[in-house]
Amino acid sequence: MTEQVMAAIDGSKFSEGVCDYAAWASQALGAPLTFLHVNDNHPQTAETDLSGNLGLGAREHLLEELAQLDEKRAKVAQEQGRLMLKAARERAVERGVDDPAVRQRNGTLVETLEELQEEIRLLVVGKRGETAHQDSGHLGSNLERVVRTLHRPILMVPDTFRRPERVLLAFDGSKTTRKGVEMLARSPLFDGVPVHVVIVGAETGDNRSQLDWALSTLREAGHEAEGAIRAGEVEATLRAYKQEHNIDLLVMGAYGHSRIRHLLVGSTTTAMLRNARGPVLLLR
Repeated sequence: MTEQVMAAIDGSKFSEGVCDYAAWASQALGAPLTFLHVNDNHPQTAETDLSGNLGLGAREHLLEELAQLDEKRAKVAQEQGRLMLKAARERAVERGVDDPAVRQRNGTLVETLEELQEEIRLLVVGKRGETAHQDSGHLGSNLERVVRTLHRPILMVPDTFRRPERVLLAFDGSKTTRKGVEMLARSPLFDGVPVHVVIVGAETGDNRSQLDWALSTLREAGHEAEGAIRAGEVEATLRAYKQEHNIDLLVMGAYGHSRIRHLLVGSTTTAMLRNARGPVLLLR
């Protein structure tokens, strides 16, 4: 089965960014692009149940009306999804993508992506979905569940596309982040893009050796690469480095036990991704 760039879109303001980053990734990777919209049939808020306070006839009538209302809502959601997918496809074609596909499913986003993950080479998602709180600092709960569930690279993007010109890899010498170095070195997604490698920790012989390996791997593949070992709190240290060097995209491992990988477990997941201004590529 052909692995593809899959872009999950909804009615949020991040959908345009998802479209544009997905189009860029599809063209750079030479991979097919599929837009996915999921109609979540699980209500976000509980509706008041008044049926128990009514007489039998009135109760049956109300339940019938509620069923009809649910059916109408489902039809409206289906049509809204169709129009969103149509607009996304047209936007991608305008940006040079050859024949992007569209898929609309019913269910939850997490369950749908879990079913489809064998087809996914890269998943592109927005920082927040349409049901998330409108405060720009709030991270959509769907994204957290997707990160925990999927075993595929996930590109979390902001609402406006900016072609990455400098990439930062948060590196700790783990298996996941060593694979990240090798992926960056050979991926057409980052052809000609300078790569920065940062280890957050003490200046030790082991850390220096790990950093030297990462830099030499990238340079041998033709990348301009530079690196640093910095002490401090992981999130603050990476954020400061990004600002100093005008980094456009952060790459990091999603799970594990080291300080960097542990960022995406528990509440720190929300903190790291919530504060990201640019795209973040999460590796598994």
